[in-house]
Amino acid sequence: MKTWENFKDNVKKIDPSLNNDIEEMETLALIVSAIISRRNELGYSQRELAHICGLPQSSVARIESSSVKPNIETLLKIMKPLGLSLMVTTL
Repeated sequence: MKTWENFKDNVKKIDPSLNNDIEEMETLALIVSAIISRRNELGYSQRELAHICGLPQSSVARIESSSVKPNIETLLKIMKPLGLSLMVTTL
Protein backbone atom coordinates (compact mmCIF):
# COMPACT_ATOMS: atom_id res chain seq x y z
CA MET A 1 0.00 0.00 0.00
CA LYS A 2 1.36 3.31 -1.07
CA THR A 3 -1.11 5.87 0.25
CA TRP A 4 -3.60 6.43 3.03
CA GLU A 5 -6.37 6.14 0.43
CA ASN A 6 -5.08 2.69 -0.61
CA PHE A 7 -4.96 1.61 3.02
CA LYS A 8 -8.53 2.82 3.66
CA ASP A 9 -9.84 1.06 0.56
CA ASN A 10 -8.13 -2.15 1.62
CA VAL A 11 -9.52 -1.98 5.16
CA LYS A 12 -13.03 -1.30 3.84
CA LYS A 13 -12.79 -4.38 1.61
CA ILE A 14 -11.59 -6.55 4.47
CA ASP A 15 -14.06 -5.22 7.05
CA PRO A 16 -16.62 -2.62 5.93
CA SER A 17 -17.70 -2.10 9.54
CA LEU A 18 -14.43 -0.25 10.16
CA ASN A 19 -15.47 2.55 7.81
CA ASN A 20 -16.98 4.58 10.69
CA ASP A 21 -13.79 4.19 12.71
CA ILE A 22 -11.71 5.45 9.79
CA GLU A 23 -14.00 8.44 9.27
CA GLU A 24 -13.84 9.30 12.97
CA MET A 25 -10.06 9.03 12.92
CA GLU A 26 -9.83 11.32 9.89
CA THR A 27 -12.14 13.89 11.48
CA LEU A 28 -10.12 13.93 14.67
CA ALA A 29 -6.91 14.28 12.65
CA LEU A 30 -8.38 17.33 10.87
CA ILE A 31 -9.30 18.91 14.20
CA VAL A 32 -5.90 18.23 15.75
CA SER A 33 -4.14 19.57 12.66
CA ALA A 34 -6.21 22.75 12.86
CA ILE A 35 -5.37 23.14 16.56
CA ILE A 36 -1.64 22.75 15.94
CA SER A 37 -1.67 25.10 12.94
CA ARG A 38 -3.64 27.78 14.76
CA ARG A 39 -1.54 27.49 17.93
CA ASN A 40 1.58 27.98 15.83
CA GLU A 41 0.02 30.89 13.91
CA LEU A 42 -0.68 32.63 17.21
CA GLY A 43 2.82 31.87 18.47
CA TYR A 44 1.63 29.91 21.51
CA SER A 45 3.65 27.10 23.01
CA GLN A 46 1.76 24.05 24.23
CA ARG A 47 2.37 25.30 27.76
CA GLU A 48 0.89 28.73 26.97
CA LEU A 49 -2.16 27.24 25.29
CA ALA A 50 -2.69 24.85 28.17
CA HIS A 51 -2.54 27.73 30.66
CA ILE A 52 -5.10 29.73 28.67
CA CYS A 53 -7.39 26.69 28.56
CA GLY A 54 -6.92 25.67 32.17
CA LEU A 55 -5.43 22.31 31.21
CA PRO A 56 -2.13 20.62 31.96
CA GLN A 57 0.48 21.00 29.20
CA SER A 58 0.71 17.23 29.06
CA SER A 59 -2.94 17.06 27.99
CA VAL A 60 -2.32 19.39 25.07
CA ALA A 61 0.76 17.38 24.11
CA ARG A 62 -1.13 14.07 24.21
CA ILE A 63 -3.95 15.48 22.09
CA GLU A 64 -1.55 16.97 19.55
CA SER A 65 0.36 13.71 19.28
CA SER A 66 -2.91 11.76 18.94
CA SER A 67 -1.91 9.51 21.81
CA VAL A 68 -5.33 10.10 23.42
CA LYS A 69 -8.83 10.54 22.08
CA PRO A 70 -10.03 13.75 23.73
CA ASN A 71 -13.61 14.27 24.81
CA ILE A 72 -15.63 17.05 23.23
CA GLU A 73 -15.46 19.29 26.31
CA THR A 74 -11.66 19.25 26.26
CA LEU A 75 -11.57 19.93 22.53
CA LEU A 76 -13.87 22.90 22.96
CA LYS A 77 -11.72 24.25 25.81
CA ILE A 78 -8.78 24.23 23.43
CA MET A 79 -10.55 25.33 20.26
CA LYS A 80 -12.43 28.32 21.68
CA PRO A 81 -9.40 30.49 22.61
CA LEU A 82 -7.86 29.61 19.25
CA GLY A 83 -10.95 30.87 17.42
CA LEU A 84 -11.71 27.40 16.11
CA SER A 85 -15.00 26.75 17.89
CA LEU A 86 -16.96 27.43 14.69
CA MET A 87 -15.00 24.65 13.00
CA VAL A 88 -17.08 22.09 14.91
CA THR A 89 -20.26 23.20 13.15
CA THR A 90 -18.71 22.69 9.73
CA LEU A 91 -17.57 19.11 10.27
